[in-house]
Formats: sequence, structure tokens, C-alpha cells
Amino acid sequence: MSTRKHTALPKAQILIEALPWLTRHHGKTVVIKFGGNAMVDEGLKAAFAQDVVFLRQSGLKPVVVHGGGPQISKQLDRHGLVSEFKAGLRVTTPEAMDVVRMVLAGQVQRELVGLLNQHGPLAVGMTGEDAHTITATQHRPEIDGELVDIGRVGQITAIDPGAIEALLDDGRIPVISSIARSQDDGHVYNVNADTAAAALAAALGAETLMVLTDVEGLYEDWPNSDDVISRLTASQLETLLPELSSGMVPKMEGCLFAVRNGVNTARVIDGRVPHSILLEIFTDEGIGTMVVPDGPHVSDGQGGAR
Repeated sequence: MSTRKHTALPKAQILIEALPWLTRHHGKTVVIKFGGNAMVDEGLKAAFAQDVVFLRQSGLKPVVVHGGGPQISKQLDRHGLVSEFKAGLRVTTPEAMDVVRMVLAGQVQRELVGLLNQHGPLAVGMTGEDAHTITATQHRPEIDGELVDIGRVGQITAIDPGAIEALLDDGRIPVISSIARSQDDGHVYNVNADTAAAALAAALGAETLMVLTDVEGLYEDWPNSDDVISRLTASQLETLLPELSSGMVPKMEGCLFAVRNGVNTARVIDGRVPHSILLEIFTDEGIGTMVVPDGPHVSDGQGGAR
């Protein structure tokens, strides 16, 4: 007797490959920093929403943290406000902060919540101001040996994850805008979203932090080579930090902070690739760059090349 060939067999094989990772990550919190091209391309936004809902329906607890640099710049232009950067950070006047708050909480977050909720009543939007989730003080970067005032840019001083944990316990997907309030002066501050995601991942005891970028990962010898570092330890990353481009520094500093504060792995992945989150978490090869803590081998949830 001949066995009929079923054309759907490859799909079953793909699902089976995901089984060990589904088992490993079940019930674990995953913090995802949403940014880069994935924020502005309609197809990538839809794929991102599908990935996050897939994680939730697979028994994981995803938390989304977002910024909105391109959208903020566009809206500042409309208001006749100049976009100025110092030390890689946006100079944020009180007038600009009003625009930042409006864009992040009123535009980017609302759109993302809407995309997620096309798949069910899952996503709930909030900002770092809500329930004192993120508290910050004014950040004054050092430029040429002097501390410089760049306005309403915040440096995180405390995280209270209680409201997020309550949403996760209720089966929701928290979508968090990286805005914080100061307990000192009462001002609202714009916080770097990479930094906010890393701090939240540590406070939540997350299994992993995932940072979406517009590159394939951390390159071994850029611009001489486009080979991506697949896996490195916290100490190896710390050694590389001074050599990194300014755009990658806050992302990799966030990864370093996360794995040194209880997060099992931190991953930088290419947000230009549709469904990159699923490829990273549920396949043997994974994509992007994974950072792990120092010390004895940590079970990293990836096989294959890692």
C-alpha cells in the first residue's frame, strides 16, 4: 500500500520544530522594544502584531515598549519646532515635550493597540506615567567635559511593574509608551525607549528582551564585513561598546543592563524581516545577535548555530 503524500507535511515539521521553544518559554515574560522600520511599514506593522498575538496565544506573556522617533520628528516639523540632537538624544523643550507626549500616547500607541486588538480584546495601552510605572529625573549628558541641559529628557530612577503585572495576570498585552514623570519636579520626561524596555525587562524578571532594529544584528567588523555576531556574553559586549555606532549604543547598553539584572537573554533582531520575532524565538537557528550573562553556560533557548 502506498502512503498518500500530504502537501501540508512541511507545515507540521515547522510546528514540531517550535515545540521545544514553546515548552521552554511557556508562561515566561518577553519584553519587546518596537522601533525602526517595523514602526512605519504597514506590512511589517501587521506582521509584528501577528507575532505578538501568536506569543500570547502560545502561552507567553509579551510586553511591548515603543518609541516613535520618525513620527515625533514629522509632528515637530508640522508645529514649526526644530528637531535638534545632542549626544545622540533629542533636545526636548517643554513645547516639544507636549508634541512627544501626544505622538507617543495618542498616535503610535493607539495604532499599535488597534493592530493587536484586531485579533481579540488583548492589548491595553499605558505610559510610564500610569501608576508611577516609570519614574525619571532630568538627564544631563556630558559633552566635552560639561553637563549639558537638553530639556525634558529623562533618566530612569525607579520602576514599579505592578500595573503591568496585573495586566499580564489578566491575560492582556501591555503596550507602553516611554514617557515618565519625575517625583522631584513633577515634569514629564521623554525616556529612550531602548533604555525603558531594558529597565522594564529587569523589573519584570523577563525571560528575554528583544530589540527590533534596522540592521541584522551586531556586526563583527563593520563596515569591513557584514557578518553578524550570533551570540556573545555580557563581558564581551562591554568590551565592544566603545567601538559601536551611536545608534547601536543605547540598544546594546540596554541588552547589557538586562542580562546583568536577571534577564536570561537579550536579543537584537532585524525588524525589517517579517515575523522576525517568531523566527528568533521558535526556530533552531534564530536570527540576530543574542547576549547572555557571564558565567557558566546559560540555557539560551536556541540551538543550531548558537
